Amino acid sequence: MGAIRTTRERWIEQGLQALAAGGPDAVRVEALAKDLGVTKGGFYGSFADRNALLEAMLDTWEREATDDVLDRIEREGGDPRTRIERAGTLTFSDDRLLPIDLAVRDWARRDEAVAERLRRVDDRRMGLLREMIGTFCTDPDEVEARSLLAFCVAIGEHFLAADHGDRTRAQVLARAADLLLDRPPRTPPPPPGDGPGAPSTS
Repeated sequence: MGAIRTTRERWIEQGLQALAAGGPDAVRVEALAKDLGVTKGGFYGSFADRNALLEAMLDTWEREATDDVLDRIEREGGDPRTRIERAGTLTFSDDRLLPIDLAVRDWARRDEAVAERLRRVDDRRMGLLREMIGTFCTDPDEVEARSLLAFCVAIGEHFLAADHGDRTRAQVLARAADLLLDRPPRTPPPPPGDGPGAPSTS
């Protein structure tokens, strides 16, 4: 989004930030007005009420989480595995979009209308996974299983507190991606001193 925003866009953006930080209960007109440095009365020039703001926030999130991501993937191209990884990065590694996505998921547990919208977004994401994974996997059951596992890893790793022994989370995620995308593991760089020309320790 550009640096110059309309008044309506500023309310929506501030509302999304409040949602990400504290859930839907944190989206309060008075608090948003204070954060924006404007009067509460200015809100009603853009929205009929708080519910209208919440709907506009969800519209913005849905567009950014699906249309904008899919448009960028199409624009930047690449093979199916690259497109899958780019979609995951844009959605679940983005410092702005990820907290909003997680907040919407929590909100959807208590609001059926939000849950329905989330299903629509997730269905489009799963559709992309099925399409891309289907280019290198011919078994429909396996395509669905790989798509589900890839989606669960992308979301679930943000809630997992477990350690991985002498491996980092990034290393484990990279190996998981290799398994799900059916490609050989990426060879890690050799430890210092083990490369060609390194002095012998024997």
